[in-house]
Amino acid sequence: MSQALGYYLDHFGLRERPFALAPDPEFIFWSPEHRGAYAMLDYGLSTRAPITLLTGEIGSGKTTLVHHFIDGLDDEVTIGMISNARPGVNDVLRRVCAALSLDLEKDLDSSDLFAVIQTFLLAQHAIGKRVLLVIDEAQNLNRNALEDLRMLTNINAGRDEVLQLLLVGQPELRTTVRRPDLVQFAQRVAASYHLPRLDPAGTAGYIASRIRHAGGNPGIFSRQAAELIYETTQGTPRLINQLCDLALTYAFAADLKMVKRDVVQQVLNDGVFFGAGGFPDA
Repeated sequence: MSQALGYYLDHFGLRERPFALAPDPEFIFWSPEHRGAYAMLDYGLSTRAPITLLTGEIGSGKTTLVHHFIDGLDDEVTIGMISNARPGVNDVLRRVCAALSLDLEKDLDSSDLFAVIQTFLLAQHAIGKRVLLVIDEAQNLNRNALEDLRMLTNINAGRDEVLQLLLVGQPELRTTVRRPDLVQFAQRVAASYHLPRLDPAGTAGYIASRIRHAGGNPGIFSRQAAELIYETTQGTPRLINQLCDLALTYAFAADLKMVKRDVVQQVLNDGVFFGAGGFPDA
């Protein structure tokens, strides 16, 4: 930890940085919408839904929620994770194999890859395990890739389906799945949830929750400061984190123990918060 960051934390009585950008399941904020999304993930898994969709705007907290969900699963679920999906038929099957830690021979075609995955899935079922494949940034998948994934969900052992998919992505994923040429894929989506941005009250609660979790006083940010943060970020958690972190830095530099609206406004006036000009593309 740098000396400057140490001073930053000491100044506000914090154990750790409350607004780091990396997804951290321990910092999850349980808004009603996040509880609804979690309940749908749990529903999808427990009912053995072939495909579950979780969508949301960029920076809405999807990845943090999914990691929290995964961390709570027991050893009866084998998890494969593709963190950044890319389009392509062979590519998606190879990435499924990599996510499931399957050894591959060279020069395997799509049918060979499918057979390798099928053998693994049936072997997992035979020892009482089910397999959950999580694909983040799933809006990047093209039609052929989605069709390959659908075919994997058709693998079964008797009446039991042996693979469940959790696709996580931006709102355009829902649009893609609804295309007429993907009707068979859509019919296998048995659970879905769209995670919206936070509202003004949710934004204030989110800020207070993260400060509290980091060991600080949740009243560090004034109500007026939280209102301006909402107006600027429109309730997008990733942008809230960026702006709050800068505001805490400014307050520390000014030897202030509370972040008020004028501190946030100064951050905006200085142009150091790039989210102020619109939402980032990544």
